[in-house]
Amino acid sequence: MATTAYPVPANLSPATISNTASLLRIVAFFFISGAAISSRLFAVINFESIIHEFDPWFNYRATRVLASKGFYEFWNWFDPTAWYPLGRVVGGTIYPGLMATSGVIYYFLQAINLPVDIRNICVLLAPGFSALTAWATYMFTVEMKDPSAGLLAAIFIGVAPGYISRSVAGSYDNEAIAIFLLMFTFYAWIKALKEGSAFFGTIAAVFYFYMVAAWGGYAFITNMIPLHALVLMLMGRFSNRLYVAYSSWYAIGTLASMQVPFVGFQPVRTSEHMAALGVFGLLQLVAFADLVRSHVPSKQFQSLLRTSVVVVGLAGFGAIVGLTFAGWIAPWTGRFYSLWDTGYAKKYIPIIASVSEHQPTAWPSFFMDLHILMFLFPAGVLYCFRELRDEHVFVIIYAAVGSYFAGVMVRLMLTLTPCICVAAACALSELMNTYITPEQPAKPADEADAKADAKKSKQPEVETSIFGT
Repeated sequence: MATTAYPVPANLSPATISNTASLLRIVAFFFISGAAISSRLFAVINFESIIHEFDPWFNYRATRVLASKGFYEFWNWFDPTAWYPLGRVVGGTIYPGLMATSGVIYYFLQAINLPVDIRNICVLLAPGFSALTAWATYMFTVEMKDPSAGLLAAIFIGVAPGYISRSVAGSYDNEAIAIFLLMFTFYAWIKALKEGSAFFGTIAAVFYFYMVAAWGGYAFITNMIPLHALVLMLMGRFSNRLYVAYSSWYAIGTLASMQVPFVGFQPVRTSEHMAALGVFGLLQLVAFADLVRSHVPSKQFQSLLRTSVVVVGLAGFGAIVGLTFAGWIAPWTGRFYSLWDTGYAKKYIPIIASVSEHQPTAWPSFFMDLHILMFLFPAGVLYCFRELRDEHVFVIIYAAVGSYFAGVMVRLMLTLTPCICVAAACALSELMNTYITPEQPAKPADEADAKADAKKSKQPEVETSIFGT
């Protein structure tokens, strides 16, 4: 029988052991956060606290207006120096989430009598949010496996070059807060799906709204969650939990996202959002079919179901095609077309192809941005295939979609990095659970049997010698 290699003292209660483990996790996460923040402060320590690159400088100027004149003036601000001599109406042409975040932090520090300059807040915002990203990744990975894997994922995302490159001090761009919002929205979605909770569905919708206000890459969430719901339905895993989680997320999140002036009615008028709307409608049909099935005999239900599916499917498809030709639903934008046809932008929209971030990713970039995680990533996906619960299906879809997009556009390596950290953490945690066990194995049964046989084989020889004597 196996015994514990390092026995726990008998006088410790289970509550004490659990609390000690929680304390150790908190201490470990404290050091992880310190490593994540300090690894992004190289430029500030060596030189000075300054904003880098062109877009961050514009974001900084907009934030300075918000901090000095208030949110209302910022919303109606006309910047004559942008696109000179034309100028720019800033409030309706930007994603205001980044500026609003810095403004809230600035006003909070002012309220508690800490007069910190708005420039320092903008410079240090990305390193600060990197610690929050590590925490969100930890929470997401705990839903996939356990707290040990969560700590590994937090370590990986804290020091992964694919994320550091967009979150260093002074890189005051939308991605500074977007990856935290991405991972926390996914965490809230998985939590809502596992528990069938409208509360967590609402939390996912609120952070989705925050993501919409912060970064144009919110379309990744807009299509990932519906794709996950669709795959679960195709796998025959429709449940009330899925219905409650998706309906609460889509209804509240879509209405909230339409409050951002730069987005407006795009969630119901552009092709990028039609998948989410279609899955929402399909979910209602499946739920209605389940309700009818419980009240109608099975033979009549089958014929009714076939007729309803054909009629509703043709009507929905015809409505989308008709509204698209009528101009009500806008087609895919050039940037999204270039994801499916990598030569599209070079032929028709050269200004998109001229941006270095929109070029296809070179193979060495995967290793430079991910290092050893690239080799653990397939093992983590294999672990998800082996478990294959609803949340693991999400990681598998995320891995496939994220890998493709990261291959066709180098800037989308940023969205793939969290998934790779989660999958690699699951793989390494499973490996450590297998080979680093607190139990000491018992002696093999074969060895004990061999000793018994040897003892028996010696006994007749002794008896013979005695009788012979």
